[in-house]
Amino acid sequence: MRSGAGWLALEPQATVDDFVAGLSEGALLALPWIFEFWALPHQLPPEGAWRTWVIMGGRGAGKTRAGAEWVRAQVEGARPQDKGRARRVALVGETVDQVREVMVFGESGIIACSPPDRKPVWEASRKRLVWPNGAVAQVMSAHDPEGLRGPQFDAAWADELAKWPKARETWDMLQFALRLGPAPQAVVTTTPRNVGALKAILKNPSTVMTHAPTEANRAHLAASFLHEVQARYGGTRAGIEELQGLLVEDAEGALWTRPLVERCRAGGAEGRDLTRIVVAVDPPASTGAGADECGILVVGAFMEGPPQDWRAVVLEDASVQGKGAAEWAARAVDAFHRHGADRLVAEVNMGGDMVQAVLRQVDPLVPFRAVRATRGKVLRAEPVAALYEQGRVTHLPGLAALEEQMMQMTVGGYLGKGSPDRVDALVWALTDLLIDGAASWRRPQVRTL
Repeated sequence: MRSGAGWLALEPQATVDDFVAGLSEGALLALPWIFEFWALPHQLPPEGAWRTWVIMGGRGAGKTRAGAEWVRAQVEGARPQDKGRARRVALVGETVDQVREVMVFGESGIIACSPPDRKPVWEASRKRLVWPNGAVAQVMSAHDPEGLRGPQFDAAWADELAKWPKARETWDMLQFALRLGPAPQAVVTTTPRNVGALKAILKNPSTVMTHAPTEANRAHLAASFLHEVQARYGGTRAGIEELQGLLVEDAEGALWTRPLVERCRAGGAEGRDLTRIVVAVDPPASTGAGADECGILVVGAFMEGPPQDWRAVVLEDASVQGKGAAEWAARAVDAFHRHGADRLVAEVNMGGDMVQAVLRQVDPLVPFRAVRATRGKVLRAEPVAALYEQGRVTHLPGLAALEEQMMQMTVGGYLGKGSPDRVDALVWALTDLLIDGAASWRRPQVRTL
């Protein structure tokens, strides 16, 4: 029989029945309250000397249960009257009502998770829980950060922080209040949202994180619910956050936001009857493990009717990192032939005539156009981003790395690491096809791939 957190919830019913039948009466009575036995991996605290543990997951992934059980583990001792590690706990939510209804009295809340001999008592007039051993949990609201100015705690549970109205102020005040005991800690249970307070917490060196999608807790969720929400929201921004439990960040001033990128994704059918295909290359300035990538993008265009009706589809990202000139040139020429492209377009600012020379060493007859950057990356990218806003560019599957770079391009520059070589190649390709091509291409001939 396997061991490890949460294995029993995923076993066939026969295995569960055999296991339960072998328990003594005392073990059987205690089993429902031993969370370490039932918990899924993301519901158990990581090892190490952390100050904040963020449990980030999709809807129904078991975040509330994990938070409630962590509070139990902090305040309970070996016996009902024994003291635990924590004596003063802050329970912080968006409102007092939500703390009470979800964190305290909810189906996965503290009271529901507590065994009868350790169950805390709710004191409504004082908005607090009191355990038999004297530990106290005080309810606090994110609408009132100043309410955290007076109290002090040795543990805290913050629920759904990403939707708090005054998240940064409340979190900051909570940090000042976490000053009791040798190592005060806080747990954050939240569905992710692109908010500054959550991103700052995640970047803190003293923060650890566990994560799970909604699917991880499928044993405790209705199959019809999973089917419905996955069919309706799969692949959307809401699905990424609410089902996968992943943080979706839009850089401030992004030229391509995530909704814009999601909208441009094609179902895979738009690779036919292309008028022209180009392979664009943005060569790296150096090679080796730490060098920038060589951006290599294959893009095709439908050029029927007036230029304002022309559309493009990004067919492939063949970019490569750390290779020498001969290798990236061979990769670009290979993409050219595989797609039956019309020409190679390459930036020559860094390599000059070398770029064309190394490509012609691979294929002396390859049609080639040299382009030279005379404006900054942002200025070159802005008219291409406008094509996306007009719905004139679509993406085939398999372009995640390119799309991540696109979403880091802002009006203030590129926010990612290194150089946005994939985006640079994309810009050169679409400029050649839809911007410069509107003036230079006169008699397109429709071709089928």
